[in-house]
Amino acid sequence: MTSATQFDNVSVLKLSNTYFDGKCVSHTVLFGDGSRKTLGVIFPSTLKFSTQAPERMDVTRGRCRIRLTDESEWREYGAGQSFDVPGNSSFDIEVVETLDYVCHYG
Repeated sequence: MTSATQFDNVSVLKLSNTYFDGKCVSHTVLFGDGSRKTLGVIFPSTLKFSTQAPERMDVTRGRCRIRLTDESEWREYGAGQSFDVPGNSSFDIEVVETLDYVCHYG
């Protein structure tokens, strides 16, 4: 990675990951060290995601509120902020403004 705005020397899978009737669309990015990330967009909606591995979500544009499975309070995030989700868990997300994100796994 050479800057906060791009990834260099990566492979991108052509087929998109499409969830919730197109409300969430992402592409998988593969790095030379074997790691992977997804770059995506979520349109205004309220959704529930499940995780297998721990995830870190970087919000690059837009606004959302999230609530982790074992929490009762919603937390708000905007561009330049991140949140972590444990593995084998889930979270609710309410997208207030169309959200661009990067998801880091592991």
